[in-house]
Amino acid sequence: MTATDAPEFSGTPLLPSRTGSTVELRDLVRDFGGGAGLAGFDLAAAPGELIALLGPSGCGKTTALRSLAGLERVDSGSILIDGRDVTDEPTNRRDLGMVFQSYSLFPHLTSGQNVEFGLRMRKVAPAERRRRAAAALELVGLDHHAGRYAHQLSGGQQQRVALARALVTEPRVLLLDEPLSALDAKVRVQLRDEIRRIQTELGITTFFVTHDQEEALAVADRVAVMRAGRIEQIGTPEELYHRPATAFVAEFVGLTNRVDGTVTGGRLQVLGQEVPLASPVADGPVTAYLRPEDLLLAPDGIPGVVLTTSFLGALRRTRVRLEDGGELSVQHGARERPEPGERVALALSGSPVTAAERSVAG
Repeated sequence: MTATDAPEFSGTPLLPSRTGSTVELRDLVRDFGGGAGLAGFDLAAAPGELIALLGPSGCGKTTALRSLAGLERVDSGSILIDGRDVTDEPTNRRDLGMVFQSYSLFPHLTSGQNVEFGLRMRKVAPAERRRRAAAALELVGLDHHAGRYAHQLSGGQQQRVALARALVTEPRVLLLDEPLSALDAKVRVQLRDEIRRIQTELGITTFFVTHDQEEALAVADRVAVMRAGRIEQIGTPEELYHRPATAFVAEFVGLTNRVDGTVTGGRLQVLGQEVPLASPVADGPVTAYLRPEDLLLAPDGIPGVVLTTSFLGALRRTRVRLEDGGELSVQHGARERPEPGERVALALSGSPVTAAERSVAG
């Protein structure tokens, strides 16, 4: 990348703008001859929105991100940023910031020099580069680590430097490709929350690729659940969890118990009880998707035997085998401590339940 190829740098302070950019991916097709492609992929992001692309391996989520970045050529379709078609433009003309799973820091440069790198490529004056790099490092909480090299930083600190490097050029769009997957669980949660804080503070339109559903639900304004190169459903985390549009989404997002049921007159009959439906389903045999929190340990109800129970802090999750051989997961308060082998009874909480016609649900 040369200075003449790079987008013009404003030279203004790194401060919250809350303007964001619009991004549209229209009917993108990328055919690899089998798997991990795009098959008519459509997605539009509003200014300042954080959209998570979530799905199993091979669903096309990284291909979608790489196509937006210009790192992957699409066979057809168009990519627009702020209304401008950039489909055929190279990566360095799209004005994007990118953070990947691998930290990709230059080992021979300090943290500050790594962050300055993009500014140096844009021929920004040395004093301005240092000032802006310091501001970016302060934004990610590493202003006292500017003189350290990559080997002197923890994994979480290295990824913060990579994030500062992506933000220092004031990109219109930020792309995050599984940026937390190489970190341990505690650091992953801390940095996840930090990314969300920074993204909200700067108001930058962001795409976050992950296979971790908890991560997606925690940080995103909207989550796009992908399957076979297309978006199966897009919505807020609450919509996806409580009102999944398809059987695939119901099973992929969150823990779910699959149970046979019947819909009659708009009501669901399942496990001998009647409950409301989360969304309309035609009368007839259905597969009901019961969340663990839709079930209760009760004095009376469906009899079963405890198989396992797991302490999760404020909650406990217990696996119960029913008399017909089926198994259900129940989420309940941690103070209830059933023991393996103990006989218990289950009841439905009465919350609306998602169901799909059994012929469709499989």
